[in-house]
Amino acid sequence: MVGVGVGPGDPELLTLKAARELREADLVFAPTTALDKPSRAAQIVHEALGIEAKPLVFALDDTGGLTEARTAAWDEAGRAVVDAFHGGARRVAFATLGDPNLYSTFTYLGHTVAAAEPGIRIRTVPGITAMQDLAARAGVPLAEGREPLTLVPVAGAEVDRALDAMEAALAGTGTVVIYKGGRHLDALVSAVERAGRTEQAVLGTDLGLPGETISRLADRVAAAETSPARAPYFTTLIAPPARGQRGGAL
Repeated sequence: MVGVGVGPGDPELLTLKAARELREADLVFAPTTALDKPSRAAQIVHEALGIEAKPLVFALDDTGGLTEARTAAWDEAGRAVVDAFHGGARRVAFATLGDPNLYSTFTYLGHTVAAAEPGIRIRTVPGITAMQDLAARAGVPLAEGREPLTLVPVAGAEVDRALDAMEAALAGTGTVVIYKGGRHLDALVSAVERAGRTEQAVLGTDLGLPGETISRLADRVAAAETSPARAPYFTTLIAPPARGQRGGAL
């Protein structure tokens, strides 16, 4: 079983290796929240390669942490993958947004399948991440010289802890990237403002989809009649440090 990163949304960001692995698979799965709802990863695979991925339901909207709904979904998805191998498949691919080793559902599916069938070999193919896509299109280097790069997901059951981690990172010397913070956009904007990074920060939502937006955070705030309280779940915020002369971080 191979976890294949298919990028954040734009089918053109699918790598050559990812495309080959998906074509060579006997069966391709992709995650969804319900069988009657579209899978973003499956859409990318279909648009890029014309391959129809079979949906696997995960509790992607569950923000309660390690809940029964999450574990039950992992178990059910794992059984579907194992059944595919028992049915004759030799190679099964799982298409996942971004990269399969970065906040990916594939991590939990891989653990589940490995526990159920230790003989199944599990590997991954890296994919382009949302922060790389946004940085490239907004013209914002993610890191220079000695600068650290901190990625903070603001989702799940412990949002306050995530916001504290973000505040601590913003007080440092490197770029801070915030994932999945659309539901708490007002808190994110306030934190970036307090850190004095609003002018440098960029915001991207639903990257690669028809309704995507990419903007400087300062412009987004200025255009809003009130503080922009919410944004889509797939929101990426990049807040780089103020940079002076060329090579100043070396």
